[in-house]
Parts: sequence; structure tokens; C-alpha cells
Amino acid sequence: MGKLLFIDLANGLINEEPYPDDIGRDFIGGYGLGVRILYDRMKTCVDPLGPDNMLGFVGGPLTGTPALTSGRYTVVGKSPLTGTWGDSSSGGDFGPYMKFAGYDGIFITGISPSPVYLYLNDGNAELKDAIDLWGKDSQYTDDVLRERYGKRDTRVACVGPAGERLVKFACIMNDKGRAAGRSGLGAVMGSKNLKAIAATGTLSVPVSNMAAATRLRKKWSRRMNESAELFYEYGTAGLTDSAAETGDGPIKNWSGSFVDFPEVTDIDGDHVNSEQARRYGCWRCTISCGGRMKPTAGRAEDSHKPEYETLNMAGSNVLNSDLESIIQFNDLCNAEGMDTISAGAAVAFAVECYQNEILDHRYVGMDLNWRNGEAVVELAGKIARREGIGDILAEGVQVAAERIGSGSEEFAVHSGGQELPAHDPKFVPALAVTYRMDATPGRHTQGGAGWIMGSNFMDDSRENKYTADGFGELQSRATSMVHLVNASGICLFGYTGYDIEFIQEFMTEITGHSYTLDELVAVGERIGTLRHLFNLREGMNPLDLHMNPRAIGDPPQSEGPNAGITIDAEALTADYLRAMEWDSSTTRPSDEKLKQLGLFELVTAR
Repeated sequence: MGKLLFIDLANGLINEEPYPDDIGRDFIGGYGLGVRILYDRMKTCVDPLGPDNMLGFVGGPLTGTPALTSGRYTVVGKSPLTGTWGDSSSGGDFGPYMKFAGYDGIFITGISPSPVYLYLNDGNAELKDAIDLWGKDSQYTDDVLRERYGKRDTRVACVGPAGERLVKFACIMNDKGRAAGRSGLGAVMGSKNLKAIAATGTLSVPVSNMAAATRLRKKWSRRMNESAELFYEYGTAGLTDSAAETGDGPIKNWSGSFVDFPEVTDIDGDHVNSEQARRYGCWRCTISCGGRMKPTAGRAEDSHKPEYETLNMAGSNVLNSDLESIIQFNDLCNAEGMDTISAGAAVAFAVECYQNEILDHRYVGMDLNWRNGEAVVELAGKIARREGIGDILAEGVQVAAERIGSGSEEFAVHSGGQELPAHDPKFVPALAVTYRMDATPGRHTQGGAGWIMGSNFMDDSRENKYTADGFGELQSRATSMVHLVNASGICLFGYTGYDIEFIQEFMTEITGHSYTLDELVAVGERIGTLRHLFNLREGMNPLDLHMNPRAIGDPPQSEGPNAGITIDAEALTADYLRAMEWDSSTTRPSDEKLKQLGLFELVTAR
């Protein structure tokens, strides 16, 4: 293990601490390490945009090593969008280079008196003036700092103007097109007057058995399955049309179906690839699902391929088949530093309000109609600038609906304040539980029964995916393993694209700790439970969170693949609570469960 860095921006103090081996073994890294640090060191009930919120950048033990798809890092902190635990993962090169610069984790408190950036250089750290970068977009900031410190060995994570303006779903950008997108942690970074972290790194990441890890990379590189091959050919854009046809992807702000949007084929993987100039991969990735788009008028100089979530939320969810407008929307969000899921959801909310005469042209300054790609881009710009109606939408759809009123709450599709992603619980019933019960509400990347269950790890053999019978144990095991994967620094596409044994083998050879598969699941459960306990300590019971009933088919749709389906979310949740040994009302884990996970003393000591 390497070092942890603790920074107080209010006074400029920088302290290094060794990474405790026992925490590395029991919480792995990523948001596992993050929640362990924040639970122990951060005061309760802090203002997410105040000085006491701790913002962490954390790699996993496999980040920047020979392990396949090991380019991930995670940002952690209290979310200004939901008031809950917040975390968001990103790929690209920044995570590995943060470790090459000598640090496994960076934890930041306080608010700087003036804009600064943090510079890391082979085990050294210093704060530097960022007044020349404040107000600049993420691409400009990335270019300037890499030119300043050397393009070859420097990588940058930064906020754009949306983060500076405290847009509640602002994200943190790296490599110009990779984002720690969810939870609004870009607003936290902006609130601290921290523009960027630039990491110049040439150090080696400690690996217990480098020769064995190198052999494992050669062995597993040849074993990509069909899931990984799809992402290799199309990236996530390859999911767009099939998601609409099956009912996985929401359409018309979650009120419609494929019947309303047969034009989805105009924004499918083949059409997106036809606009791609070249492939792009995160650090040493064997799947390389990204892409750089052709340089044409109206696009960013470094235009990145839109992901499935973007194609859905700025496309299918607003009935927009204009691919060029979606590419420009993606460019704008990347430059400004905004989560494309939440930004697209905010646009869809505003369009439906306009269509129902809750908003009018005088107020919004444009015609907000379905199928209007130009308006999608224009309104996203207003949100980033907090201009007019954009200022209200920048607070997220939950707060926007509260302020607009007039029944607009019906059109605000979120869970606990987090706009829902482009995967429908009516098609994947487990998400009705994940979107509500995970410590980060409305998050599709937290797994579930029949959803992100890895390759040859587990199967959902139930004949009826909507039944609660046997659901709880499946949900518990599936989500626990995803927590482990997220904490390790491995990409979820690697988890689904290679046999599960690859993670177990790399964990053993790289960390020097021998793990069975069940031990890894137990570590994941420990991490997920502590994230949940963070929220309980904040007074947040997930059973009290509101999730828009459209997501579970209440009322049921009348046509399309999800016609007539209403999820019994209460029954699924009850069985999950039983399996987790969490109280059915308070959701507090039992003392026996806390002792089993090694959390009892940590929780009762506070």
C-alpha cells in the first residue's frame, strides 16, 4: 500500500499518512476506503457544500496494475443532490496516474480563500494558485495543466464552470471525456474553490508478486466473452436500440415506450460508430469501449463518443433522434462538467412541464417540444450557466419540482433527489430496490438480482423475475460483489466481460492477501453496510426516500414491452431487508450482523 494525503484548504495544511494494512484488507480501496475514512473522521450532518464535508479521491488496490480494466478511481463525499452518502467512479488515466504520483487516496476539507489546484509529483504535493483557470472549461483546464507539467506523465481531474456555479449535478472530469458523474460531487469540489488535481507520476504501484500478475494479464487478455466483445465493437452505444425495444431504456420521460420512438435506430451503435474518428480506451484497457468523434462544425475540438446513458437521456427520453444534437449535448456537458444523466433528465422534466402548460415560452425562452434536439442543447447550456429556468433546473429535478409546483412533481423522475439513470425497474425489477436501498440512491451501477452479476459468478434461476421469493439472498450477494469490484479499481465491464476468477486471482497476487470468493463477497457486504450506516447516522432511512412511481409502473403503461407491469417494490424490499438482517422499519443492521462484518465496535464507538 502507498500513502494517504489529507489537505485542509482553509489553511493550506497538507499531511501524509501511511495506508493502514488492516483497512486495506478489510475495506479494499475505492469507496470502501473512502467510507471508512469519512465515517471515522467527518462530523455528522455537515453542509455538503460547507467546509466540513470531506471530498476524497481514492484508487483501488488494482488501479494502475497489470490487472485487466484497472483504470478506475472513485470520488467520495456527502452528496449535495441527495444529502446522503455520495460516490462516483471514473475511468480514463487519472486514477492510475494519481497512484503513480505516490498516493492511494486524497482527502480534502475546508474552503480555500481563493481558487487553487493541487499538484502531485512523485510523492510530493503542493497547492497552487488557479485564478487563471477559474471560469475555464474542463478541456481548457486539462490542456493547460498538462502543457505546464508534461503531457506524457501528467493527468488531470477538474471541474468545469458548472462545478464552480454549484450546479447540484456537476461532475468531475478527467481525460476530457471521462467523468465521476453522479452524486453532484463536482459541486462539492467547486464549493471548496478547488479547480483541479494534476498528477505527474513515474513511480511504480506496489505489487506483491509482479511476475505472477504479469502472467495473469497475459492469460486473461485472451478470454474476453461476448459481453466484452459488444463493448469493444460499439461501446455502450451498442445498447441503445435494444434497450428501447426490450423496455430497459426509459422513453418520453418514463411515460412512453418503443411505440412512441421507433426512430431510436437513428441513434444506435452503428450510427454512432459512423461518426467516430478513432477508438479510445482507458488506461491499458483490453476492452477500449470509448471513442473520439470526427471533428466537424459544432463539436468540441476533442469530442468524445456519447455513452448509452447519454444517448438515452438526451435521445430516447426526450424522443430526440437527432444524433448530432446528442453529440453536441455530450460535448457541452463534458466541457462544463455536468452529469449527462441528470442534465438529460432535467431537460425531459422541463419539456413535460412545458407540454402540460406548467412552464411557458415567456419563462423558458424557447419551444420545449419532444423531438427538439436543438432545444436539448440550448437548455443544457442554460443549466450550466444557471441562466433563467436553468437556474432552477440546476438544483436537480426534485428541488425544481418543489419550486415550480403546479403538479410538476409527477414529471420529476428521481429517487431521493438523484435523477434515475436509463435502466427501467419494470424490465429489471431488482433496480426498484437498488435505486432506493443503496446508499447512493438512483444508481444503476450498484448491481442487483439479474443485473450486473458478473461472468460465472451467480445466476438468477427464478422462473419469475418479479417474485420476491428467493430475491433477498440474490440481491444481497449480487450487490455485495459489485461493491467489491467498485472498491478494487476494476471496471464493471471487466467484471461482466471476463470470468469472475480473474478478479480473485489478481487480488491475491497484487495485494498479497489470499481471498476466497466468499471472502470477497463478505468484504463487499462490509463496504455496502458501512455506506448504509453513514446515511443512518445522517438521519436518512432509505424507506423514507421518495422514488417517482413511474419507475415501478404505477400506474402501469398501456402499451409497449412493459405494458401492464407494476413492480411490488415493497415485497422485494422486505425480502432484501430480511436477507441483509436489517430491521424492517429502521433498516438498522442487527448487532449480530454488525459483529459478523467487524463493524460493531466502529459503529458503537461514536
